[in-house]
Amino acid sequence: MAGVLALVAAPAAAQGVAPLDLLGAAADGGDGSLAERAIQILLLVTVLSIVPGLAVTITCFPFVVTVLSILRQALGMQQSPPNMLIISLALFLSWFVMEPVMTAAWTDGVEPYVAGTIPLEEAASRAVAPFRTFMAARAAPDTLQTLADLRPGSGAGGDAREAPLSLLVPAFLLSELARAFQVGFLVFLPFLVIDLVVAAVLMSMGMMMVPPAIVSLPFKLAFFVVADGWSLIAASLVRGYG
Repeated sequence: MAGVLALVAAPAAAQGVAPLDLLGAAADGGDGSLAERAIQILLLVTVLSIVPGLAVTITCFPFVVTVLSILRQALGMQQSPPNMLIISLALFLSWFVMEPVMTAAWTDGVEPYVAGTIPLEEAASRAVAPFRTFMAARAAPDTLQTLADLRPGSGAGGDAREAPLSLLVPAFLLSELARAFQVGFLVFLPFLVIDLVVAAVLMSMGMMMVPPAIVSLPFKLAFFVVADGWSLIAASLVRGYG
């Protein structure tokens, strides 16, 4: 580092200009200044670092991945489909659902800021607005009110659209998890019936030492394939956000 600074300082000293003067001139150079570019790079790195967290918190990803995980448990297979495949499918289904919201956030907030027509604060507010509307429509009023009661003076006022993000995001996540468990219960029922029938048949045949899960697994797979289960589950998950 000292060598680099020496190389930078040598030409400047030869011309009678201090290195700090060069940095100050670059910082005052207008739109393409060093300071502005440094801030933009810092903001870009920050946004990229929190993208995975945003995908898990302010989109439909928690609902979709929870239902798919419950479906795998209902089928009786612990490792198939693998976790990577479940998460990838949930991500692409979430992208399919959230594409209009992300497009609106880009059009209203990011594009004007890149064009230089609005400041950063207004761009951030416009970009968050479509996600706020999406979460407000999915947050259960009872859950929002429960969290608002835990923090008096939060300013929610019973309206999710006016609630701060620190209150709206957890209310949205809890509501999505509750809906995912409700859907998971309905998904689990047909496979539970197959397990009960197989267990009753094995008991009547005196085969009490045979695990019912092993015998029922082929029947559950056949039922799921004949019913075109993957397409039905995916269509139902997407249709729930229509």
